[in-house]
Amino acid sequence: MRSKKSSGEYLAFLTVKYDVHPDVLFCALLAAGEMGKAKCGPLTIECRGKIDDQSYFLIKEGSEVVRQFPVSEELLSSQHNPIRNFMDAEIVQNYKPQEPEDPVYSDIEGLKIGQTHVNLRVEVVDVSKPIQVHTKFGNRIRLAKALLKDDTGEIKLCLWKEQVEAISVGDRVEIRDATVSKFLGKAQLTLGTKGTLKIVDAIFTV
Repeated sequence: MRSKKSSGEYLAFLTVKYDVHPDVLFCALLAAGEMGKAKCGPLTIECRGKIDDQSYFLIKEGSEVVRQFPVSEELLSSQHNPIRNFMDAEIVQNYKPQEPEDPVYSDIEGLKIGQTHVNLRVEVVDVSKPIQVHTKFGNRIRLAKALLKDDTGEIKLCLWKEQVEAISVGDRVEIRDATVSKFLGKAQLTLGTKGTLKIVDAIFTV
């Protein structure tokens, strides 16, 4: 029979699972208790009410409910973050992050404007001459565009700064977490801060 985990243990578990600092989570709990709702990394915390000496919190990741559970006023009124006291709990120590799933690769033909987290395996067929672009912060950075293709079509990819020198015509590349944006009425790819681009040697099977 499983032993029931305390709210402190479960809160410590959430800090590990969702990569949230214990102090940030504790502050979010206090804020939710006062204002009804607070954001904490990928989590949203809502205070659903109080019964006797316990506050009930609903924790969600996006639109998905993670859990609802009570937290005692004693824990919430602690002068020092009590979540730190539970970081050695069994539920925390035994947690092992799930291995990332194998990426799903898209075909260029099926891309839609506004689509995010796009993964592609493509060939570089052209890279434009870099130009200097002035940013709103007064900086000048280099911009080029690469024309990519697979068996279903072609699309352009914006290359910024060091990305400009990263690939050449004829390279076979793998793109992860790109976004499909709109430029002059046509779809194009951008990598943003999370997207990655790397040259691969294997011949693709599309």
